[in-house]
Amino acid sequence: MSKVAVLRCENYEYDTVKPVIENGIKLIGGIGQFVKSTEKILLKPNLLSADPPEKCVTTHPAIFRAVAELVKAAGATVTYGDSPAFQSPETAAKKAGLEQVASELGIKLADFKKGKEITYTEGRQNKKFTIANGVLDSDGVISLPKLKTHAIARMTGCIKNQFGCIPGTLKGEFHVRIPNPIDFCKMLVDLNAYINPRLYIMDGVYAMEGNGPRGGTPKKMNVILISSDPIALDATVCRLVNISPEFVPTIKFGYEAGIGKFEEKDIEIVGDGIESFIVKEFEAKREAVKAIKSGGIINFLRNTIVPKPVIDKGKCVKCGVCVKMCPVNPKAVDWHDGNKTKQPSYKYKNCIRCYCCQELCPESAIHVKTPLIRKIFTRKKSKKNN
Repeated sequence: MSKVAVLRCENYEYDTVKPVIENGIKLIGGIGQFVKSTEKILLKPNLLSADPPEKCVTTHPAIFRAVAELVKAAGATVTYGDSPAFQSPETAAKKAGLEQVASELGIKLADFKKGKEITYTEGRQNKKFTIANGVLDSDGVISLPKLKTHAIARMTGCIKNQFGCIPGTLKGEFHVRIPNPIDFCKMLVDLNAYINPRLYIMDGVYAMEGNGPRGGTPKKMNVILISSDPIALDATVCRLVNISPEFVPTIKFGYEAGIGKFEEKDIEIVGDGIESFIVKEFEAKREAVKAIKSGGIINFLRNTIVPKPVIDKGKCVKCGVCVKMCPVNPKAVDWHDGNKTKQPSYKYKNCIRCYCCQELCPESAIHVKTPLIRKIFTRKKSKKNN
């Protein structure tokens, strides 16, 4: 039986946040179960990009401060870090408000710019990773994910948060090497299993719905979730936002890999229960993730029926982030005519559907569009099943 603490927290006032987190950790065993005196503990927040806390892209500094103080009080040496997609860790930490907290508490930013290659023989999809030095130099990791939607994985939860432990541009290489979203999620499970964070504390006071993980809309959820089981925590979050856990590949494959539990009968909810936090109208994709194959007619079908990124010309400011983040060569999104005074455009025959462009657009100007033929097929299949 896995324990998940589900706790009400209605704002980010520090005097509100800290006792909630302290109580939640006590409910699942106490800080001494996860941290020992003299250990080096790394806090891994979600620092996807350099955005202020009110955008709900990153872990809120009040959550970060509360956890850092509790870990320090347990006698551990604390560091923190993440590897944003294209900005430096320093820039993202400063913009997100974590740098100031870390400075006040005497916490150093760990090395997430460089890493070492490791072999993970137990990996089911991926047996080699380059892991940031800051992770490898620690005795243990506490993961601080943000509750957000995600185009590939359906939600950014506990498992997905560890992708930031791969330094910088190396993350883009994974999208090229593993374009199939199912295999990509299996890779995330292997990565999480190797890093094996001791504790997960999810910031859901304000979540992000819609066009996540960067371009969505803040959604007040009033909840913090804590567990040592990432699958149980992610599955519980799915039930709060009315997504079937089976539709989130990282949950499905994480359960199969033995990382945690996802069925309600195997999860003990402690704290405030889940009923009062359920938001059925939470804007998110509620369909299973489909595998994408490649080659010949399959490439044609992929470009015909697989959801694709589309630029909203009314929102696009021609900043070029999408072009910079496109990992394929030749690029799928680019100024193909060389005129940078216009919005970039897509050549979908090159697009591997990694959605890096959508994930990191600072203006929420890219959304994932489901082709009409896919919608018709899905409706017919749904009617047949009913």
